[in-house]
Amino acid sequence: MKQSIRIGGAGGFWGDNVAALEQLVTRADVDYIISDYLAELTLAILAKQKDRDPSAGYATDFVALSLRPVLQEVLRRKIRIVVNAGGMNPAGCAAALRELAAKLDVPVKIGVVEGDDLMPRIATLRAAGTVEMFTGQPLPEQVTSMNAYLGAFPIAAALDMGADVVITGRCADSALALAPLIHEFGWTPTDYDRLAAGSLVGHILECGTQTTGGLYTDWEDVPGREEVGFPIAECRPDGSFVLTKPAGTGGLITPLVVAEQMLYEVGDPGNYLLPDVTADLRSVRLEQTGPDSVRLTGVRGRPPTDTYKVSATYLDGFRATATLTMVGRGAADKARLIGEAFLNRTRALMRAKDLGDYSETCIEVLGTESATFGPHARQHLTREVVLRIAVRHPLEKALQIFARELAPFGTSGTPGTTGFGGRPKPTPVYRLFSFLVPKAQVEVAAAVGQERVGVGAPPAAAWVQAPPVEVPAPPRGGEPLATVPLRSIAVARSGDKADISHLALIARCAEFHPVLRAVATTEAIRGYLSHLVQGRVERYDVPGIHAVNFMLHEGLGGGGTASLRSDSLGKAFAEIVLDHEVEVPRAWLDHPRFRSA
Repeated sequence: MKQSIRIGGAGGFWGDNVAALEQLVTRADVDYIISDYLAELTLAILAKQKDRDPSAGYATDFVALSLRPVLQEVLRRKIRIVVNAGGMNPAGCAAALRELAAKLDVPVKIGVVEGDDLMPRIATLRAAGTVEMFTGQPLPEQVTSMNAYLGAFPIAAALDMGADVVITGRCADSALALAPLIHEFGWTPTDYDRLAAGSLVGHILECGTQTTGGLYTDWEDVPGREEVGFPIAECRPDGSFVLTKPAGTGGLITPLVVAEQMLYEVGDPGNYLLPDVTADLRSVRLEQTGPDSVRLTGVRGRPPTDTYKVSATYLDGFRATATLTMVGRGAADKARLIGEAFLNRTRALMRAKDLGDYSETCIEVLGTESATFGPHARQHLTREVVLRIAVRHPLEKALQIFARELAPFGTSGTPGTTGFGGRPKPTPVYRLFSFLVPKAQVEVAAAVGQERVGVGAPPAAAWVQAPPVEVPAPPRGGEPLATVPLRSIAVARSGDKADISHLALIARCAEFHPVLRAVATTEAIRGYLSHLVQGRVERYDVPGIHAVNFMLHEGLGGGGTASLRSDSLGKAFAEIVLDHEVEVPRAWLDHPRFRSA
């Protein structure tokens, strides 16, 4: 058994930096490279592509742009690659890689993981009364994709068979990194603490440069933004690992940077449900071990559930978005006037053609803070704004009217109207539908060349809820207070989970943690974001890194695949909340970890 292996994370979505693979291959000493290509909407797009062309349906950038320049060097250095670029067609992605290898005259053993696509079983699932796991709604009619989040053991099986490159469809993002650790260190399905630790490795790596300073609250501290280094985890058999990046690259790795990513899009940190394990992140410790080097320890694991989460997407009408720039005195008032006039005009034209009304509309005046800050916007004179109008309608032809009627406001609108960029194109709206399916009902296999093995889920042990966790005592009180923005004592990161926005708040040091807990209550967060969040707010404690984690239900206007908002993924929620003013002990103004705003 090796004493350690090094895994690089080369991207967090389809469209990420195509030079990431080259950076990790040529400027870092790594054993494995992983890259995450899939989001819920990505699978819907790939499913549509495969419908048009059976050989399509995978992330073409992986082979054509990322791997092509470095494949020979990857094989020379004996680096192994694991990606979910297979999307809806892992076999098609493997075929493209075989074609490239033949052109370059290099031998490549390609592994493929099969079984995540459940579309062939849609009739059975519908007859079984499948319902959405959050809303209880029945399975929709126009389903376009349906994929189970598979685990790491099928990937590990392909590595066991000698694959140089393993291509999967939908799997847990963290499984991409957990699989090499299972393969190298011989971890078994009941090594729950180690499986949880390996899953944390994957979770930390799977968003690429978000782990090395991207989106960090203290953005001014991050150097070399033109070439931020991609993350590398040096992993040991006991599950501990050190996070770093290639020497000479930009970016920043500190405990606070890593803490933001550790909680990114995690629901309950004590019950982080994954296919292979239930991870408990509440006791994780982060230690700065050198420049751009952080050690992570303390994650705990328990048995997984006996079900896979399945993400389906379905067609729910069409949407279109248009923008205009308004310049001059009263720019914001001009924008609101033109936005309402435009909607009224197009509604009348649609009624005249018996097309009905919009399903949903959204007018945002960008530059006034109203789109994101709502009632907390700071009113000031602005003479330049962008009017953004987004609409949804069941019929694509209705949105053709929307598309052609904006340009006339260039002459019939208000003075200073400019910036029309052409007719907007109606696009389909895909909504997310999540449900659970018993693992025993999903047939999973790993194939390398002509060898193919089934990989069944291990026998499930009884799942148990996370035990209680000790939290810091409330602040003492009685001290002179000062009013400061929350960002002075905390950093934050937000993101999306379907129509749930995730928000993590991390105290800048242990001393600030009790006050953070006291001011960041569910009631306070719900009240401050009431203009955006329509559902309940849940809070979870993460004392190991002095944090609180929130799930904001019905917070994204339908979710990232369907929302009409400019911030459809909840990326701005953290910045909004960090500007919320709170009271802290006045003595903290001189504390070395206090951040002046």
